[in-house]
Amino acid sequence: MIRTLALLALTVLVAACTPPSPDDDLRDLGAFKLGHNIVVAPNVQMVPGSRPVEKQEWVDLLTNEMQARFSRYEGDQLYHFGLSVEGYFVAPGGVPLVLSPKSVLAVKMTVWDDAANGKLNKEPRTFTVFETTSGESFFLGSGNSRTREEQMLGLARNAVREIEIWMEEQHQENGWFDPDLPEDAAAASANAAVTQ
Repeated sequence: MIRTLALLALTVLVAACTPPSPDDDLRDLGAFKLGHNIVVAPNVQMVPGSRPVEKQEWVDLLTNEMQARFSRYEGDQLYHFGLSVEGYFVAPGGVPLVLSPKSVLAVKMTVWDDAANGKLNKEPRTFTVFETTSGESFFLGSGNSRTREEQMLGLARNAVREIEIWMEEQHQENGWFDPDLPEDAAAASANAAVTQ
């Protein structure tokens, strides 16, 4: 994990774009409503050379960002999050245009269906995200143009955005978060299928 993150931090080029916000337009997540929002970091690894971040700082930041975004959904079926912080590299100051590594964060995500009392994804989904760059941070390196806290917030929000995009894809392709049919409607649908 550390080698992979280190290589990505040194080689990736990230296009400049607007960082995501918890107030961005919501996506189609069907009947989703956030239940428990659990973030842990028992085995988080720091890539050598990174600005140091305490485990609890990642836990608090990601808990807050996940809550701020996903608590806006007002469906009527509860789903729970299990998020594990796996590794990170928060770029230090470097030599502009020569050594300007990019910050990177790796997390694993599991979604639980409250009604079914089980996981929607049997294996945790890994997300590796990079901080959003601006013109200044692209040329100077974010370690020279942003505080550690600003870098962390950018990584956390990008992770939330990627998780949300993935959830929407699962909703569209695999029926995650589809509204449960009332018992009468479900029975009628089953009877119709049998008689056809």
